[in-house]
Amino acid sequence: MTRTTVVAEDSLLLQLKALAQRTGVSFSEVVRLALAEFVARHSPKAGEPSFVGAGSSGGKLRLSERSEDLLFDRGRRR
Repeated sequence: MTRTTVVAEDSLLLQLKALAQRTGVSFSEVVRLALAEFVARHSPKAGEPSFVGAGSSGGKLRLSERSEDLLFDRGRRR
């Protein structure tokens, strides 16, 4: 692991410290978990295109018909 400095609002840091106390984990662990969740949430999902409009979209995926749903994360297969 690498140590780093993060600049954040005092109110956010207080919320993170309170969460760490409530959950019984260290402040650093709360920050690591939050960062990991943020990155996972904003990363392209496996099997879903990270772009729309390049190449042919024929076939059962119907990308051209579902482009807005795909772009705005609606209609995800579960």
